[in-house]
Amino acid sequence: MTSGTEARRHPWLAWRTWRKGRPFWGGLLSTLAGAEICAIPLGPLKIMLVQGITGILSILMGLVMIMMGLSAWFAPSYRMFAGIVTVMCAAAALVLSNLGGFLLGTLLGVIGGSMVFAWQPHQQRQPHQPPHPQQPPHPPPDGPEDGPPDGPEDEPVEPAAGHPAASPLPPAVPPAPPPPTAPPRVPLRKTLRDSLRKVPQAPPLPPKEPQ
Repeated sequence: MTSGTEARRHPWLAWRTWRKGRPFWGGLLSTLAGAEICAIPLGPLKIMLVQGITGILSILMGLVMIMMGLSAWFAPSYRMFAGIVTVMCAAAALVLSNLGGFLLGTLLGVIGGSMVFAWQPHQQRQPHQPPHPQQPPHPPPDGPEDGPPDGPEDEPVEPAAGHPAASPLPPAVPPAPPPPTAPPRVPLRKTLRDSLRKVPQAPPLPPKEPQ
């Protein structure tokens, strides 16, 4: 089914798609602000606060704001320029055009221009695809070069019951360390005698000479 056929069958869907593709609400507020500022100078003289050349400026600023609001709808690529011009005209209308259309036009213009300037295009999300499970690599086929062929001779042979290999060997016991030996006892007398021998003795005195 083509997009044109879907638009004809579902006009509300086509309207929503068109509205989401541009700063719709910002352009709408900007257009309403320009229309309100233009309408006040064209009203009766009883509700006009400023007359003469200032009334013409009010109409010109209102027309510029209407054009910026429509350009935000039909040329969204110029949304930043349109938003800046709309905010500047709304601020200037506060002084030059009957207090900005009795403050209503200025408020609508500032809010609408800010929304137009801050709008960003909607990015379509791609459908999430689950990751494919990784399959384990297939083992290589068994061949004669991969190893010896399986056969009855490769099976382990259990030893007989009476065979020495069948009984487990007892664990080796480390030899016991030798008992510590006590130092030899030395007699007390011998120790005293040796210590006295080691004491240095004074040299003998020389003999006295006769007077």
